Amino acid sequence: MADVVAFDQTPWKIELFEILEETFEHHHGHYLDKGTSLFETLRAIDSRQASVPVGAACAPLSAQVAHVTFYLEVLERAIFAGDEGKVDWDEIWRTVGVVTPEEWDALRDDLERAYRRVVAALRAVEAWEAERHFSGALSMVVHTAYHLGEIRQSLCAIGRP
Repeated sequence: MADVVAFDQTPWKIELFEILEETFEHHHGHYLDKGTSLFETLRAIDSRQASVPVGAACAPLSAQVAHVTFYLEVLERAIFAGDEGKVDWDEIWRTVGVVTPEEWDALRDDLERAYRRVVAALRAVEAWEAERHFSGALSMVVHTAYHLGEIRQSLCAIGRP
């Protein structure tokens, strides 16, 4: 049986949600500099910059954003529906590229909706299972922080907004 822990307002649950917020939304002082969260970073990038591949074998920022959204949606299904079916992780890297301003806005909006939906669902869980809820939330942080780092480093190559 999975380890189930009830921790509605335990300090480490509060800290975990703060770290999620810092990764996606705004600074809390855990590990990012002010103004460098994912959403803050993406707001400063236009569709032209989002469409530029960083290198010959690298995807553009638009694909990075689509991938993070896809990851959140896969994670959401795994955590809340137990759906761990086969996933084509490479599809986005093959299909997302040059984007119009409207498409770029839609990618950022889709990401924010997915994030808010998953976080709201996690906040609603009263008794967390370590292997599902805690592991899922921690995976969101780690995976997104990795891609945030890639996006911020890519701005050095394509030009900062």
